[in-house]
Formats: sequence, structure tokens, C-alpha cells
Amino acid sequence: MIMMYVGFLAFVLVILALDLGVLNRKAHVVSVREALVFVLGTAALAVLFTGFVYLGYDRHWMGLGQVIDQVDGVANDGRLAAVKFFTGYLIEMSLSMDNVFVIALIFEHLRVPAKFQHRVLFWGILGALVMRGTMIGIGAQLVARYHWVLYVFGVFLLYTAVRMLLAKNAEHAPEESGIVRALGRIMPISDQFHEHHFVVRGGNGALMLTPLAVALVLIEFTDLLFAVDSIPAIFAVTTDPFLVFTSNVFAILALRSLYFALAGAIREFRYLKVSLALILAVVGVKMLAASWISDLVGANSNFYLLGVVATLFFGGIVASKVVGGDASSPPPGG
Repeated sequence: MIMMYVGFLAFVLVILALDLGVLNRKAHVVSVREALVFVLGTAALAVLFTGFVYLGYDRHWMGLGQVIDQVDGVANDGRLAAVKFFTGYLIEMSLSMDNVFVIALIFEHLRVPAKFQHRVLFWGILGALVMRGTMIGIGAQLVARYHWVLYVFGVFLLYTAVRMLLAKNAEHAPEESGIVRALGRIMPISDQFHEHHFVVRGGNGALMLTPLAVALVLIEFTDLLFAVDSIPAIFAVTTDPFLVFTSNVFAILALRSLYFALAGAIREFRYLKVSLALILAVVGVKMLAASWISDLVGANSNFYLLGVVATLFFGGIVASKVVGGDASSPPPGG
């Protein structure tokens, strides 16, 4: 099984190397068209990987599909694993939309030049992979040993959904003063950008962090906060660590390009937050009543969950475009 993780991580690193070393070697402003191409490319790879998951679990490559999934108490065959992977991927992609909005606020607040934003998000992705991999590993071990943890996750998701629905429309950038002060105790912080560098030498020869480094730390901190919501959500679908990790990684790969594609228009999607809250609520209910739902709808409960998540997500986007954006909220930088 370990070789399956090694192979997948090697595949991801190749994609990232091509991205930074070939396609985006020079700092430049990423166009909406370029971002959409990358988003669609990663989505196509996720679809192809769904086929790989089907074959791998159906034929038990390197031990895949030989462990009981705590969510439904059965070992995942090819069809079940493929549905769970793609459902998890869609859930993570949906919940990433709020992350996109906060990233836009961070860049706006720190006045990060557009041509350097890609570099910050690239290294942010690498940090997110390590951080989420660690959290998924710990979460999977907890669920495997203590099944009641799933109910704790379910209650937490319902609480998060209610909090999101009741929150005011106004959004604020994450509180940064404490983080900046902590960074300043470790190393001085420059008040000027130095091209694409995160660390530079000051006039006295001492190392200094640049505003790009501050933006990177804030984005990593933001991803940690969002991971606290999104990782429990996917445990409502499956506790298989490979499916949880790979679906998270594919969503993270698209996150950077989602930002460049949607940052300028994200506030037009006035009903998207409602959709995300409803998705969290549905996933939380599914986690709390998994056995009852399975008895009610049969073995295809995960397939129905996929349909519900897709309907809520795309329904929020369509409703936003039909009704129109919130005119009271100017776009970032406006």
C-alpha cells in the first residue's frame, strides 16, 4: 500500500514541477483563461483517476479495497470506491470556494502584486499537502480505533453549517496581527517586496522576511482552518485514507487556479455560501444517521449523496447568476 502513496505523490510532484518549472517559470499575471484551462485539466485528471480507483479497488492492487470502511461497514469494491472518491473530490472542491474568497482578501490586504501571487499559492499548495496528509492520517487512526469520533465530526459539521448560515454577509480578512507579531519575533519583516523572494538580506546583512512570506504563512494558516471543516466532511463519505487523501489532493491542486479564475467575481456568487452551508449540513446528517439512511435508500446512498452535493453546489452558482451578485460587496481591490 505504501508504494501506492509514493506513486501518487510522485505523480503530483511531476504536475507541480511542470507548473512552476515549465508553464510558469517567469513571474506573470495569470489570466482567467489560463486559470480555467488548469482547472479543467485537473478536473479531467480527477475523472481519469476515478477510473484508476475503480480498477485498483476492483482488482485489489497493492492491497486496495481490503480494509473495512468504517462508514458503511464493508470493504470498498471498484464501483463503491470510485463513487466515494468522486463524491469526496466534489465536496472538497465545493468547500474550497470559501478558501478562495479569503485568499483574495489576504492578497488585497497585503497588496501582493498579481504577478507574484502564483508563486505564493504554489508553495502554499506544497505546505497544504503535508499539513492535510498529517491531519488525514491522524483522523483515520482515530476513526479506526474509536467509531464514535464520526458522530463528533457530524455534530461539528452541523454546528459549522448553522454558524455559516447565521454569519453576517460582510467578510473580513483573517486576523493577522498575532501571526505577524510571532513572525517578527523570529525574523525581521521587510515592508517592501523584493521581486519573488520570500527571504532577503537587509542593509546590515541580517535575513528578513518579505511581505510574500507573510502572505504565504497567512494562507497556510487559512488552509489549516478550512481543513478543520473539510476533512471531517469527507469522513462522512469514507474512512479509507487513500480515498480521503487523494480526493483532498486533487481539490488542492485546483485551488490555486480557482482563485485566479474566480477571485474577481467571487462576490457575485451571493448564494454560494448558503450552498456550502447546506452541503456541510447534509454531510453532517449523513455522518450521524449513516445506518438509517443506508437502510432507507439502500446500498446506493453514496451515489445519492454525490447527486445532492452536486445539485446544491451548482444550484447555488446558477441561482447567483440568475438573481445577480450582491451589489453592496465590491470585488477585491475595488
